[in-house]
Amino acid sequence: MKKIFSNLKPYRWYILLSLLCITGQAMSQLILPTLLADIVNTGIVKGDTGYILSVGGKMLLVALGSGAAAIAASYFSSKSAMGFGKSLRESVFKKVESFSLHEFDSIGAASLITRTTNDVTQLQMVTMIFFRMVLMAPVMAVGSIIMAVVTAPSLSYIFAIVIPIIAAVILTVSQLSLPLFRSMQAKIDTVNRVIRENLTGVRVIRAFNRMHFEKKRFDTANIDLTDVAVRVNRLMAVMMPLVTLIFNITAVAIIWLGSLKINASLLEVGNLMAFIQYAMEIMFSTMMLSIVFVMIPRAAASAERINEVLNMEPEIVDPEQSVNYEDKKGTIEFKDVSFNYPGADEPAVSGISFKAQPGSTTAIIGATGAGKSTILNLIMRFYDVTGGSITIDGVDIRDMSQADLRSMIGYVPQRSVLFTGTITENIKYGKDDAGDEEVRNAAEIAQASEFIDGMKNGYDTVLSEGGLNVSGGQKQRLCIARAIVRNPRIYLFDDSFSALDFKTDANLRIALSRETKNATEIIVAQRVATVMNADQIIVLDDGRIAGIGRHKELYQNCETYRDIVLSQLSEEEIA
Repeated sequence: MKKIFSNLKPYRWYILLSLLCITGQAMSQLILPTLLADIVNTGIVKGDTGYILSVGGKMLLVALGSGAAAIAASYFSSKSAMGFGKSLRESVFKKVESFSLHEFDSIGAASLITRTTNDVTQLQMVTMIFFRMVLMAPVMAVGSIIMAVVTAPSLSYIFAIVIPIIAAVILTVSQLSLPLFRSMQAKIDTVNRVIRENLTGVRVIRAFNRMHFEKKRFDTANIDLTDVAVRVNRLMAVMMPLVTLIFNITAVAIIWLGSLKINASLLEVGNLMAFIQYAMEIMFSTMMLSIVFVMIPRAAASAERINEVLNMEPEIVDPEQSVNYEDKKGTIEFKDVSFNYPGADEPAVSGISFKAQPGSTTAIIGATGAGKSTILNLIMRFYDVTGGSITIDGVDIRDMSQADLRSMIGYVPQRSVLFTGTITENIKYGKDDAGDEEVRNAAEIAQASEFIDGMKNGYDTVLSEGGLNVSGGQKQRLCIARAIVRNPRIYLFDDSFSALDFKTDANLRIALSRETKNATEIIVAQRVATVMNADQIIVLDDGRIAGIGRHKELYQNCETYRDIVLSQLSEEEIA
């Protein structure tokens, strides 16, 4: 838990000031019953109005001081708790940003979102209540017990009976509720996952008319969460009435026993009133602790989940001394590379060896699941190879920092990803300081300028979440423009032309060839027409290289490639 609570360090002065204010508030409240006892025992008995006004004035000043301390304590504790929540969210987000794809897959996107939002909020709320109630309650309870013993020693044994009973009730309920709260957070993950899948896959759901099925799936997850929440709240609902019942029985016992003491002239009325107020403070402190104990089990479950994220060490880390060099050309070489996805029985790729030179285009083609996208993921070091090595300009990519490696690469993913914002902002995502001319040039090369200029606001057109207000082909071209504006040494296209018609595809590749004449270009594709003019075609079959060469050579010598060509092109096109 050290990593979690280390986020409180920047706010330690606020915490200290909050403690001082809480102590001041507690001391003020402890003094008031004593002053009241003085008024009753001395002022009223003697009929001394001046004494009553004098002590009453002191009570008023103490009450004002208590109110001011309470306001200040609330302010400083809120600053500490809100700052802690902000800092913790930032720590979780930064940690998640450092994860490789394996860590993302092992926890899941829905669970990571819940941990960054809901779980952090639970800890933030408990922290604020902790500073206000948990720190206040022990001070008030201990101080009230001491003052009660001093005020009426003959009645103080009541606390020795009552306090252990209340503590036993609180601890029992907390122990029973902790596993339920853990389960509740896991159920929230499930609900979030179902909602996320429903929202992102809404088009598929409607296309296959599966709304009823998705509703049932959500209802199942929602009912599971509701059932656990109801069980937890039933358990928690028992605690408050029990504590209140014990509190009321104690009050009756104090008044009854106190009246007997007063009747026997062993206790003064003012002292009994003060004792009752101290008893109230003790009970109120206990009630505050019981409220906190309602929240602590859930916060503990949230803390465990956040701690799991913070303690998870990324598999892919930068070397202690990374290699950096000025003359970056972009020559990529695979040397007998093998890779297994975590938990997989068979390697995704094995025995991969090839070299991609600057100024040339290397195309990778093969059946679905042959390992084409895996090769690009390995180049960007989204995963580390399990055998062999990948070098750029003779330097193993594991000896480079991830930032340096990826700064050399312009990547266009298989699934087009756009962000909420203008078209210009999305293209500039590849290069923050790109000028308007660079943005327009990249769009023209990507064959996107025509549809952008046709929009009402042009490059200032705001794209909705995920780019849902543009077509699939338009999204693909904007993603290509984002990679081009970066002017990288290496271009990686992961089946990035699949949504383009043949004419646009041809025009784009002609314009792209001029832009990338000094860069290394690797294209993953399904269509033969996209790869047949490449300088080097790598044919993958079940994770292994079935052939390397140019189109004509492979068509004659590689059976796997010939089968792909014959499945897509007519004899006239082949000729």
